[in-house]
Amino acid sequence: MGIQVTDLHMLRDQLVVRRQKLETAVARTETANLLQLLEQVDRALERVDHGSYGVCEVCKTSVEAERLFADPLTEICLDCLKPSEQRALEQDLNLAARIQAGLLPKRGFSAAGWNVAYHYEPAGQVSGDYFDYIKVDDERLGVAIADVSGKGIPASLIMAICRSVLRSQAIGNPSPADVLQKVNRQLYPDIKEDMFISMAYLVLDHARSAVTLARAGHDAPLLYRAKSKTVEQLKTPGMVVGIDSGDVFDRLTTDVAVELEAGDCILLYTDGITEALDNEGNEFGLERTTAAFRSSAKEGAQAMVNRLIDDLRNFVGSTPQNDDITLITIRKT
Repeated sequence: MGIQVTDLHMLRDQLVVRRQKLETAVARTETANLLQLLEQVDRALERVDHGSYGVCEVCKTSVEAERLFADPLTEICLDCLKPSEQRALEQDLNLAARIQAGLLPKRGFSAAGWNVAYHYEPAGQVSGDYFDYIKVDDERLGVAIADVSGKGIPASLIMAICRSVLRSQAIGNPSPADVLQKVNRQLYPDIKEDMFISMAYLVLDHARSAVTLARAGHDAPLLYRAKSKTVEQLKTPGMVVGIDSGDVFDRLTTDVAVELEAGDCILLYTDGITEALDNEGNEFGLERTTAAFRSSAKEGAQAMVNRLIDDLRNFVGSTPQNDDITLITIRKT
């Protein structure tokens, strides 16, 4: 399947930024390697402008989108690579996938006062989605979910860096907003101009039957109230990580505390769920997500996950998955 229009615009922006950096480097030190790279970028930009970007130079079929995200200069599809090149690429991707899987929380996780479950499903071998459980202290548990812009290997690398920084800041810090502010300040210098991270971070406090939430441009978590059987969005303020050095980000990112009672539930998710398409191009959407969450909330965290994924599967049918899918369900016991 070829790349989508929005992804094409993103890749073109990446190429333009890369060309500007190469021009600056060439002006300082002109070498054969730099000039060759500049020519490759120019050829890629020409292909974008002429409508032939992402078309294999050998067989004229589509180049795999994930490989274009990993390297926008790619000109040849997998089928046209030499057997030795195919084996080397496959080994690298398999290794990256195993390393990334090892960074995720183990299944069967439990915490006093909370029933927690998750579903994680990359669209390719590696993912730009991230989630984590972090022991803040003896009374509090941190729960994070994030979505790196883009796909493939570049997004997965940013995800790994984000995990490391978040964990270093979360332990012992009961303020989600302060954690996100520190994460943003550390990641901002290292994130490319065309990339960013949306994130939500919660601190669950069993002793006080409360959750404190901060959100960095991520989809608003859903809150189910067991007494009223109603669902509301937790629309806390905030902006995505990586586009501001800190002044604006810090002003917008604040803690919001929510008291919970037994049976109340929270759903965290990435847009791979709500933006999943059926064979007619319709999105699964927030309304269906909310309905599945509400109808299964009383049955526990894993039941909520199962219901959401079952409803999603029935909706999309045979339509290929084009984005990573991650969701976390939390139930106060």
